[in-house]
Amino acid sequence: MATIVDKIAGIEAEMARTQKNKATSGHLGMLKAKLAKLRRELITPKGGGGGAGEGFDVAKSGDARIGFVGFPSVGKSTLLSNLAGVYSEVAAYEFTTLTTVPGVIKYKGAKIQLLDLPGIIEGAKDGKGRGRQVIAVARTCSLIFIVLDVLKPLGHKRLLEHELEGFGIRLNKKPPNIYFKKKDKGGINMNIMVPQTELDLETVRIILSEYKIHNADITLRFDATQEDLIDVIEGNRIYIPCIYILNKIDQISIEELDIIYKIPHTVPISAHHKWNFDDLLEMMWVYLNLCRIYTKPKGQLPDYNAPVVLQNEKRAIEDFGNRLHRTLMKEFKHALVWGSSVKHTPQKVGKEHVLHDEDVVQIVKK
Repeated sequence: MATIVDKIAGIEAEMARTQKNKATSGHLGMLKAKLAKLRRELITPKGGGGGAGEGFDVAKSGDARIGFVGFPSVGKSTLLSNLAGVYSEVAAYEFTTLTTVPGVIKYKGAKIQLLDLPGIIEGAKDGKGRGRQVIAVARTCSLIFIVLDVLKPLGHKRLLEHELEGFGIRLNKKPPNIYFKKKDKGGINMNIMVPQTELDLETVRIILSEYKIHNADITLRFDATQEDLIDVIEGNRIYIPCIYILNKIDQISIEELDIIYKIPHTVPISAHHKWNFDDLLEMMWVYLNLCRIYTKPKGQLPDYNAPVVLQNEKRAIEDFGNRLHRTLMKEFKHALVWGSSVKHTPQKVGKEHVLHDEDVVQIVKK
């Protein structure tokens, strides 16, 4: 009986052998769907739950959570200890960090939890090393720092992306704009809004039949690939922003540094010499996209020291009230808002009003 890893290897080999053209696109789509199903089985094995991973599940604290992902010995621990003042064991040999080491930094009023995850080795998505647990923690992060050694970056970058993609983590991408709904009868009904280069009805049928879906409504609102369709059907994909940190820039020339600066989503730093940390923190803030709201008790000045930090998707008055106290919204009458989200200050708003960063809010009870 072939194991899941063997099956995955077999399918990947067959995909590499198959020529890409119109005639084989349906077959390739079926192989990709099979691969996605096997990967899902690897992440969540059938049957009883295994023993808990020792020291891996770190309690979530603070307003956001950032995971450091990288191969062993690229300077993740040095970076964490210099950023957060947390001592994560550092040595010049590989695999120094064996469990998750948490640290917290305060930046612009928000508390941000940093997690130093153990080094990922190639083949982590197939269950090698501690990779599966490491990436399970990475799935819960609001932002991922991929730490790379500047002297050997690009091969490593591709490998790490491949490992994370195998676990259903999509970096710096938006969820595909595809409407998909299963039905009880009526066959497959596909609406195409934009001309498609990869998908046609036949390919979609083959991919869906691999999931034993024979009745569904599908609307493609952009030029989608087979992978996009599989992501939507699987439905367990997580879309996380990511910053590539190129460490050890003290070992390269200025000319090389100028070239590196042009790569998107990238910050060159030196963890050891603490170079360019301010740039990294500023970029981190932009990618986290947090929203700070200051509270104002009646008749007093706003409290600018302890903002309430809201996530990007949840920044309505109602979310703000629930963050302060569960029962507050039951007595909610209206709110007064000062800031860029209102036309005049202070403005009376209801609980659907969406706040902007650094607004001041006073909630009026019934």
